[in-house]
Amino acid sequence: MPTEAFTDVLFAETNGIATITINRPEVHNAFRERTIEELTLAFEMANCIDSVGVIVLTGAGDQAFCTGGDVMAEQKLDRSSGQKMFAKAMHLSTEMRNGGKPIIAAVRGYCIGGGNELNLQCDLTIAADNAVFGHAGPRVGSAPLWWGTQLLPRLVGDKRAREIIYLCRQYRAEEAERMGWVNRVVPLAELDQEVQRWAGELLAKSPQALRIARVSLNFESDQSYASVLHGGQLINLVQASEEFKEGMTAFLERRKPDFERFRRGASWPIDEGPSGR
Repeated sequence: MPTEAFTDVLFAETNGIATITINRPEVHNAFRERTIEELTLAFEMANCIDSVGVIVLTGAGDQAFCTGGDVMAEQKLDRSSGQKMFAKAMHLSTEMRNGGKPIIAAVRGYCIGGGNELNLQCDLTIAADNAVFGHAGPRVGSAPLWWGTQLLPRLVGDKRAREIIYLCRQYRAEEAERMGWVNRVVPLAELDQEVQRWAGELLAKSPQALRIARVSLNFESDQSYASVLHGGQLINLVQASEEFKEGMTAFLERRKPDFERFRRGASWPIDEGPSGR
């Protein structure tokens, strides 16, 4: 697919920097299956262009980097379509993690859920001061098993990662920087300039040295690949569940989900009769 046929992603290459932009600002740059396909092709292109030394991933507009999966599309997923979507997401991860070129996430606005999982797969993160980070999986009946549970604890620590994922709280850019979640926070108007400065520093370095450093730095987290694959199978089971449907429907209807009924339904039955002991 040539870039002229892209609808969800923009691709540009200038002076050794390939910029990949998720271009769905009307839905806060949430991704659907086509977005994943186009992102994969864009990273393939950037990895294959010899003159490219740095890749920048960002989102269109100032309101969001990416807010994860498009709920309108995810609500329709069943086990078959869910497996297909996950396979494509893993293809994207392969291009991002194995390409050998440093990736900078340039984050404006919301970086939530699957959007943060994209951020985690980047090498460096430069955030505008309007950036907001977090996860929403358990709030909508899901969990961030596509590199979220695997990579987030490495950055912020185990206890903090559990807080972020379990409670679905959101964190301003300055707090994310203090946690080690992002590298640098700058005023919104200065984000592009700062990203260019960091990219310029990378371009001045030995490309083969950066490649082997990246491979070596990824060694430990590469061992989490099996966990991600297992996570895909678990999420695939979840996508056929009533809890998942309730979470997605509640989100679209802008109401609080009723997960309590599933907790009651999962309770162990107690027989208080004479034969119950």
